Amino acid sequence: MENIPIFVFIMIMLELFEAYMQRSSTLYGVMKKLYAWYQKSIFFFFLMHPAFYFALFVVIATDRLNIYMILLLTLKIFDLFYKIELIKKIFIQKNVPADLAAMLEWKIPSWFFLMGVGLYPPLLFYALVG
Repeated sequence: MENIPIFVFIMIMLELFEAYMQRSSTLYGVMKKLYAWYQKSIFFFFLMHPAFYFALFVVIATDRLNIYMILLLTLKIFDLFYKIELIKKIFIQKNVPADLAAMLEWKIPSWFFLMGVGLYPPLLFYALVG
């Protein structure tokens, strides 16, 4: 399939966009940025995760739904809903356990935000060639 490099490149670009939009020095900073989008509208929050929608598009366009694609979609879904649950706990319910409060202040290395670039494009590649 000649579209594989194009699909993988687009996924890399979308993951870099997500990493750039979420980048912060602490987990609390990340959640604060995401909460700003969430406050405007839940739809804006979801729009800030375009790689998920692109993965759904690839499934439909290529008619491939193998174990790698299922794993990619599952990780993306868990990521989205985990962020929503953290936003609810921190900003809406304002009920943050002490251990979570400590974790929110940990410093995040800058390479941490590139983990999605290292994980999702290879999964997409294996899903398309397998």
